[in-house]
Amino acid sequence: MNLYDSLPDAAATVFGAEAVGSLAYDVLTVDVPVGSWISSLEIARDKLGCTYFDWLSAVDEPGTGFQVCAHVVSLENHRVRRLLLRTTVPHAAASLPSAVAVYAGAQWHERETFEMFGVIFTDHPHLVPLLLPENFEGHPLRKDFVLAARVAKAWPGAKEPGEAHDPDAPKRRQMLPPGVPDPNDWGPLKGQLPPAPTRPARTPRAAGGAGAPARTPREGAPVRRTRSVAEGSATQAPPAEGDAPVRPVRRSRSVADGSASQAGPPGPATGAPDAPAAPPPAGRGSDAPWHDPKPAFEEPAPAATPAPPEPPPAQTPTDGPAPDKSPDETPDETPDKKPDTAPGKAPAKKPDPAPGSGSTPDPTPDNGGDA
Repeated sequence: MNLYDSLPDAAATVFGAEAVGSLAYDVLTVDVPVGSWISSLEIARDKLGCTYFDWLSAVDEPGTGFQVCAHVVSLENHRVRRLLLRTTVPHAAASLPSAVAVYAGAQWHERETFEMFGVIFTDHPHLVPLLLPENFEGHPLRKDFVLAARVAKAWPGAKEPGEAHDPDAPKRRQMLPPGVPDPNDWGPLKGQLPPAPTRPARTPRAAGGAGAPARTPREGAPVRRTRSVAEGSATQAPPAEGDAPVRPVRRSRSVADGSASQAGPPGPATGAPDAPAAPPPAGRGSDAPWHDPKPAFEEPAPAATPAPPEPPPAQTPTDGPAPDKSPDETPDETPDKKPDTAPGKAPAKKPDPAPGSGSTPDPTPDNGGDA
């Protein structure tokens, strides 16, 4: 079994009694004291096989110090095994022995950590700035580093649009991002700037205090509105005297009675005695169409069937003689004889005998004396 596989449980056995191991995000981490820094690096290289040096840097932890980290890797048997060694130095005495004698590649990493955080690596062969110019002041990656560029030029959120025309006017409180000090306390204009103007004290009325005096309206200002919402706006013309405002009758009927705007049933005729008011209909009002559904297309009404004609009343026999048939109703016994009438002229009709005369007409037609 490899010694690396026993970590982090055996961290105190491998790196010393004060070492603390942990495993998070697939990275094995071991925290060691400052006095065991160089010996811990040698153990990682010689016993754990971490011969590859990856990087070295630091983290500024406010209230704790600078946490220096070294990330080394083991590549034995074509297997990648990572180890992160950490130690903490205080802010007041940020000093740590150099790891160049154990890992030669740590030289440039320690130079960068020196200029960015201010950690001094003792026994370093050439501890000079690596990235920053020679006359640069401060350590940029410290949490207390001042952003000098924001002091020389105000950041965009320092002023609102339109505030630059009157520099003496009171402004809103300026918002400063983290790391930006007051230009009058730090920078090339330290102690040369006037104090920032303060806002005038708020009056009791503006502050909403109780018992604040009423504000005096300025000359020519419109009268302050003292009307309620029901009375309308102060710009509306008041009604003329004697003309009471006409208001609609307040609705006092139920849903079943329908809307107040619907026409009621016709009243009694003029002059008729006052009849008692009819009770409201039991059905629902007509303002709800779903109460009286109708088809979309009405079917045509069927045609009225005519009533059958009534039969004539039966004739009752009388005591008098039955009337004889008229001569024109007698059928012609000689169909080959032509009538004397001219074509297109109707034959003259003989008058009917008077009823009750008792004379019987001769049924034989008159042939001009020929028997």
